[in-house]
Amino acid sequence: MTDDVINQPPPLTGGNAWRGDPLLIQLAERFSDSVRKDLDGLGRFVMTHEAQELARLANTDTPKLRTHDRQGRRIDLVEFHPAYHALMRRSVAGGLHSSVWENGDAEIGRRHQVRAARFYLTAELETGHLCPITMTSASLAALMASPKLFREWAPRVTTRKYDQSQKPPVQKTGLTLGMGMTEKQGGTDVRANVTRAERTGSGFYRLTGHKWFMSAPMSDAFLVLGQVPEGLSCFLVPRILGDGSGNGFRFQRLKDKLGNRSNASSEVEFVNAIGEMVGEPGAGVKTIMDMVTLTRLDCAVASSAIMRAGLAEAVHHTRHRQVFGTNLVDQPLMQRVLADMALDVAAATALSFRLARSFDEAASDRGEAAFARAMTPVVKYWVCKIAPQLLYEAMECLGGNGYVEEAPLARYYREAPVNAIWEGSGNVMALDVLRVLGRAPGLFEEVLVGIDRDLGAGGRGTIGVLKAAMQVASTDQGSARLLTEQLALSAAAAELRRLGAGRIADAFVETRLGGQWRTTYGMLDSRHDARMIIDTLYPPLT
Repeated sequence: MTDDVINQPPPLTGGNAWRGDPLLIQLAERFSDSVRKDLDGLGRFVMTHEAQELARLANTDTPKLRTHDRQGRRIDLVEFHPAYHALMRRSVAGGLHSSVWENGDAEIGRRHQVRAARFYLTAELETGHLCPITMTSASLAALMASPKLFREWAPRVTTRKYDQSQKPPVQKTGLTLGMGMTEKQGGTDVRANVTRAERTGSGFYRLTGHKWFMSAPMSDAFLVLGQVPEGLSCFLVPRILGDGSGNGFRFQRLKDKLGNRSNASSEVEFVNAIGEMVGEPGAGVKTIMDMVTLTRLDCAVASSAIMRAGLAEAVHHTRHRQVFGTNLVDQPLMQRVLADMALDVAAATALSFRLARSFDEAASDRGEAAFARAMTPVVKYWVCKIAPQLLYEAMECLGGNGYVEEAPLARYYREAPVNAIWEGSGNVMALDVLRVLGRAPGLFEEVLVGIDRDLGAGGRGTIGVLKAAMQVASTDQGSARLLTEQLALSAAAAELRRLGAGRIADAFVETRLGGQWRTTYGMLDSRHDARMIIDTLYPPLT
């Protein structure tokens, strides 16, 4: 009977994404018991059938823009499926949007690492809704440039209550923040922005112009860049005014995106929108940079998580699928492909959490401050850049089953490119590395000391290669990507060594730092125990 289903893996639900991830458990070993208990509960939730259905529905019934009501009044409203709101409600309740800003947290000193662990597990489930979560958390960093605005808005953001109602901010139980930076004529070159801000008699500004990409358009307020006589400046612009009227937002359309479908991205025109300046006049780029740094960390953490989720699907499939009388996972070629991918996922995860640790310790440790400043674009570049290729390879492990929308791999694959593009594409990240190298080369000297220490004897020669690459890049801008990737691979290898990853670290070092040029996965040779790598990083479900 063709209705009989045989040789198909069971759904990958009912497990625990936390307990099934030995590396994540190790990265969190210094967290408090209460935090680890919370992570255990979150890991269980993201693997439930109910949670997987929320993720599916939020991405199949996508946001819809309503510019007018039935009587013809402008409402500029984006409607989301209830599944999206359910995901937002849980993530806000967990403090993903606010925890690094809260007082009295028992995890002080590890706030970024603790949040990264929660963010990582949540991203394994669904990443689209994490866009407004990321922007809300990161926007508070920019608001610190104006203490008055920070005091007014931060308490309303950090309530851990999700309020989707369309009301003035002062009437809501919780707020989210978005941002509008890029314009159609400039993109990354925000200094080419044409949006104008004119000062009013009350000290506020009226903004007129447009934004080509403004994500999460139902946020309660946005950080917006606009031109004043002193130059490009940053403004906080609420979407709804205190009297309940709209604040001059005219949404033109929602972007028809490749992925990130549960999250709306819009084009918007501003018509005399009222805003308050954040930071100093003409210092718009400087004001937003702290925010951008935090969003880049989230891009890396989320990309690591999507890769983890995708490879977990592939490993699960191959353990249950028989081909030519043998489980796929027992086939030597498949083992080497899976193990090779597992090395990159482990390295990307370790490197992302290494960056989070530097954020936590930067205030008290000079070396960590150097790592945070110099390596943020490096980590963001490499981790986000490898995700699409890795997820394609994971999809191929499932064959045709991975290429249909019923499998979550299709969603992971569509989602992967956005983190590499958003908040600075690959070239922007590489140029940022050169900028640091040119302005503060001592930061990289600090970073190299740490990499050398953690790599140990097994990384002999790596520091010399990095210094040579820096010398070349100082006069050859076109080599910036070579330097950036070498820095990322070296730092990832060093972190695996520091974590005591043993033969897994050995395999990464030998194949990434000392191996031949690679363009596909499956390039491990027989010296490395592929099955051990798979079973260690992806323990079989019990």
